[in-house]
Amino acid sequence: MAHFVILGAGECGARAAFALREKGFDGEITLVGAEPLHPYERPPLSKAGADAGDPKFIAASEKYADSGIRLLTGLEARDFDTASRTVTLSDRTTLSYDKLLLATGAAARSFPGAPEGSAHIRSLRTHHDAAALRDVMKPGKHIAIIGGGFIGLELAATARLLGAEVTVIEGLERVLKRGVPEEIAHLLTERHRAEGVDIRCGVSIESLSEEGGKALIRLSAGEAIEADLALVGIGARPNVEIAEKAGLTIENGIAVDRYLQTSAPDVFAAGDCCSFPLSIYGDRRVRLESWRNAQEQGTLAAANMLGLDEAVSSVPWFWSDQYDMTLQIAGLAEGAATHQRRDLGAGAFILFHLDADGRLIAASGIGPGNAVARDIRLAEMLIAARAHPDPAALAANDVKLKSLLAA
Repeated sequence: MAHFVILGAGECGARAAFALREKGFDGEITLVGAEPLHPYERPPLSKAGADAGDPKFIAASEKYADSGIRLLTGLEARDFDTASRTVTLSDRTTLSYDKLLLATGAAARSFPGAPEGSAHIRSLRTHHDAAALRDVMKPGKHIAIIGGGFIGLELAATARLLGAEVTVIEGLERVLKRGVPEEIAHLLTERHRAEGVDIRCGVSIESLSEEGGKALIRLSAGEAIEADLALVGIGARPNVEIAEKAGLTIENGIAVDRYLQTSAPDVFAAGDCCSFPLSIYGDRRVRLESWRNAQEQGTLAAANMLGLDEAVSSVPWFWSDQYDMTLQIAGLAEGAATHQRRDLGAGAFILFHLDADGRLIAASGIGPGNAVARDIRLAEMLIAARAHPDPAALAANDVKLKSLLAA
């Protein structure tokens, strides 16, 4: 009986395991996760409405057994050998595999020189991290967030809603520099400041340390910022160590082809840990850290482990909730030559990004609640169709995007 092993019991790995069963695989499946909890969703960790108790589990624990999925938690894969087709776990168990999926995710980048294991200097990747942060998110506490990306700003919003004082420190000239248009970043910055968040951009940090039961951030300009907790949100790095040790090709993550196949036979990789060619952008190699990508690639990896040869084809999609505002982005705006703005009312708007040939390559929208969701979905379909819509029609809110898709 064939044995498929999945390393990484996050969104991607768990979805792949269930997808194998849904697609008819009747062999053995072993899903290995380093955390003691069974697989849960990570996006809620930074959201204001998240429960500080149990995380949002992807499936009930009994569903794994009912589906014939052997779930091993609290164990790390130390290495794997492509010649013998074996994986060695941290408890010295050896698993033989016929096909292997690496869904090892990504880890938070640490701040250079910061002490390790400090209760007052943390990052956010796990439910344990989120629970520790929630203990400090209360009136009378001060949280300093290093990094003005999605995670940093979502946590800033959550902390303010729970009553904590918040300072955000960003080294670049504005927040959300990577992948978010300046108009939207400016709107979110103003909203955070209106909520009482102290946002400082273009600020350099000299050191991050712990002193007297507090986090101490010394700025290069000489100022020192003291906080009950410093949250380091300066991005993530793909977990490639085990793949690199096995001799796989690494290129901004574990390099895979359009079928999520690595450079080793019968070894696949999916989710945050891998980079892949995206055909709608001329086979540009990208690595995506997003919930939807983890879901979709888990399912796609399962199909290709079964020999179905389904290529990556979906349009990248991201979202972020901050206060009552939701930001959604479809596609990749890098390489855009122009953009058109469509105002939807109630402060909501979408920016459509066009390349030099007039092809729609991305759309970025923001507004209260789900104000932009439908139009972003239609824009996603236009991007997938490689459409060259009339720019004036994109800007005119009385022209339905569905009509552009039909055309």
